[in-house]
Amino acid sequence: MSTTMTVDFFCSLDGNGSAEGWPGYWGKEGPELIADRVHTFEQEQVLVFGATTFRLFREFVVEYDEPYYDSLNRLPKIVFSSTLEEPLGWHNSAVLNEDAVTAIERLKRTTDIPMRSHGSISLNRALLAAGLVDRLEVMMFPAITGRAGSASLFRDGAEFDLDLIESTVLDGRTMKLVYAPHLHGQIPEGVGPKLRTAE
Repeated sequence: MSTTMTVDFFCSLDGNGSAEGWPGYWGKEGPELIADRVHTFEQEQVLVFGATTFRLFREFVVEYDEPYYDSLNRLPKIVFSSTLEEPLGWHNSAVLNEDAVTAIERLKRTTDIPMRSHGSISLNRALLAAGLVDRLEVMMFPAITGRAGSASLFRDGAEFDLDLIESTVLDGRTMKLVYAPHLHGQIPEGVGPKLRTAE
């Protein structure tokens, strides 16, 4: 028995997950993007959160009316936290007060239900560095957030080689890129630019 772990990350072109003064989706959502989100969360899966993202989404699903929020409410959720206690205030949620890397490694071996984590920068950076992420789904919006940007998943993290599984343009402007990540190891011989040979 084994399952997959997907990390799902929204970012601007310069790799930031959020930016001060910019709205959700960087103000660039469209019907194809929303339909993709609806399809993504219609699938049976367990949603995995860090405490900060869990608190935010617990409020989002009450305050906002996105077409896929009913699916977020329905799906089982795990939040890794040493401070949150049940009841968690969000339907179908459970808290795990343990090391996330150890727990996800165990869950990947002992369950067949796929897991997905959206947001949760420090959690997902740790899961990536531990080699526990099978699919990295990057939704790259047409915006450069510059100094206003924050919450970069990749900056100061581990190094990876990526195998492209899927690429889709949504609404003619937003790129959905799905990768299989592999921790970067030794560079094989013979790759990269070649030196000129002396004549």
